[in-house]
Amino acid sequence: MAGVAHLDGGDVVVIVAFDQVQLLDVAGPMEVFTTANRYGARYDVRIVSPDGRDVVTSCGLRIHADTSPESLPGNPHTLVVPGRRDWRRATADPALVPLVAALAARTRRVTSVCAGAFVLAHTGALDGRRATTHWELAPHLASAYPAVRVEPDLVFVRDRHLVTSAGVTAGIDMALALVEEDHGAGVARDVARQLVVFMARPGGQSQFSVRTTPPSRHPLVRRVMDEVTADPSIPSGIDALAAGAGISTRHLTRLFRKETGMTPGQYVDAVRLEAAKALLSSGTASVEEVARQSGFGSSETMRRLFQNAFGVSPTVYRARFRTTGAST
Repeated sequence: MAGVAHLDGGDVVVIVAFDQVQLLDVAGPMEVFTTANRYGARYDVRIVSPDGRDVVTSCGLRIHADTSPESLPGNPHTLVVPGRRDWRRATADPALVPLVAALAARTRRVTSVCAGAFVLAHTGALDGRRATTHWELAPHLASAYPAVRVEPDLVFVRDRHLVTSAGVTAGIDMALALVEEDHGAGVARDVARQLVVFMARPGGQSQFSVRTTPPSRHPLVRRVMDEVTADPSIPSGIDALAAGAGISTRHLTRLFRKETGMTPGQYVDAVRLEAAKALLSSGTASVEEVARQSGFGSSETMRRLFQNAFGVSPTVYRARFRTTGAST
């Protein structure tokens, strides 16, 4: 994968590459920015690696690093930090972390894709800031970096000049938003149309997960999680869940945030929404019956939470997702 031609006087976008980086974390934003140049933008996209050499991605494709750290301009416009699934290896890289820290300190806008948030967090750039990452990694980010305010269900999060995005293809959503910020909705819409992607993806990350968060290793949190997932329709207010676990509501909330990145109430809602999705896509029960079986107090409550989480109503979801729409 070769670099692109540099645009003299363009807004420099630096994308960091390193061994075992996820290819789409790099290629997705890169494609958005370079496509935007066809519609009047002037992004000078540069791929940089810690030592200036080519890197091998997680899928085995080699990426050409077309710029060394030493040859970068003084103050780049945008920094993109991609990730690798083994985020611990990335944050332990003695060359990668200092490079990202140095670039972040002098770049106007700092972003990350997927597990790239861990590298940014390791530099301290995300301390006290809102951030997101892949839904499956969100609890790990919250646990490893408690100073970061993790938002596990958002596709991307903006906190001042810092923008973090969720898993893999969410880097495309984020990059489109940045193009819109820089050059207006018209250019961003042209890019989205050219790449055949959503201008704004409907819903949050929870629409893509079978179970919203991995099981916790803490026995009390795991016990509460199992109780809720075993029967989402049982009455399960936070006070009742805490009493059943033999701890205070405040302590349960603290444990849940540490272990899952969510409050107990958010987890209950997420499990019930998962149950509602399964019922809507696999059966013919009415929306009212689905709401009852899923544990919601009313169909109106389910509609409101469903719309907030997925960007569509339960009725539209059923019509859209009971089939892929593929012809046979």
